[in-house]
Amino acid sequence: MHFVKFYEEDFSLSILKTFVLVAVIKQCHNGHTLCSTCKTRVHNRCPTCRQELGDIRCLALEKIAESLELPCRYISLGCPEIFPYYSKLKHEAICNFRPYNCPYAGSDCSAVGDIPYLVAHLRDDHRVDMHSGCTFNHRYVKSNPTEVENATWMLTVFHCFGQYFCLHFEAFQLGMSPVYMAFLRFMGDERETPNYSYSLEVGGNGRKLTYEGSPRSIRDSHKKVRDSHDGLIIYRNMALFFSGVDKKELKLRVTGRIWKEQQNPDGEVCIPNMCT
Repeated sequence: MHFVKFYEEDFSLSILKTFVLVAVIKQCHNGHTLCSTCKTRVHNRCPTCRQELGDIRCLALEKIAESLELPCRYISLGCPEIFPYYSKLKHEAICNFRPYNCPYAGSDCSAVGDIPYLVAHLRDDHRVDMHSGCTFNHRYVKSNPTEVENATWMLTVFHCFGQYFCLHFEAFQLGMSPVYMAFLRFMGDERETPNYSYSLEVGGNGRKLTYEGSPRSIRDSHKKVRDSHDGLIIYRNMALFFSGVDKKELKLRVTGRIWKEQQNPDGEVCIPNMCT
C-alpha cells in the first residue's frame, strides 16, 4: 500500500526531505491517512481501525506535498535536478537520465536499463550480432519469397564514434503489400540523434534504391519507427527483381554507413565526419 511515508536523508544541506508517493491523500474519521489509490484497494475500509472510509481529504498533508522539493527519482542514474512534487512527476516522464527499454523487436522484452546494460543484454540474452565500425553489409536470404509474415526481423548492433546503433531489417505487410524495411536506431537520447546520419542502399540487375536520414532514438519504440516508414522500404516485387531472374529465392544485400555531423566553425553548415 502506498501510505504517506516520511524519512530523513542526509543531503548536502542536511535538511529534511519528505517523499510523498501520491498527490491526493485521504483520511478516515479517526484521522488515519492513506492514498486515494489504496482507498480503492482496501474496499473503503481503513486498514488501521477498520472504520468505513468516506471521502475526506487530508488537506494539511496535501499542502505539505505541494510545498516539498524532491530529487528526481533517477538521481542514482545521474540526474541532479530537484523539483516541487508536481513538477517532479512531469520531469520524470521526460528525464534524460531515465532508463531505456530494450530495443529488441523480436519479443515483448521487459528489460530496462542504461546503454551499457542494454548492450550486454542484447549480446548475452538475445544473441544479437555485435560489430565495430561505421559501414555495414547486411544480407537477407529467404527460401520462399512468396510468403512475407509480420514480425520477421533481424537486428545487428554497431559500435562507432563511441556510440551504439541498432540496424533493423524486417518483413511485414504494408496494407495488402508485403514489404521489406531497413532502418537504424540510435542507442541514446533523442537530443543526440541530429549529430549522426546514415545511408542505406539495396540493388541488383543494374538498379538500386537508396535512403539517407538521421537515426531515431530507441526512446521511440521499434513499432513507432516502423509504422512511420522512416527507413528504406523495398516492395516484394522490387526485392525479387534485385534477387535475380529466377525469383525462386530472395537474396537482398543492404549496405550502408554511419557518419557524424560536425559543426563548421565558420558557420552553421554541418560537414560529415567519416569513420574509418
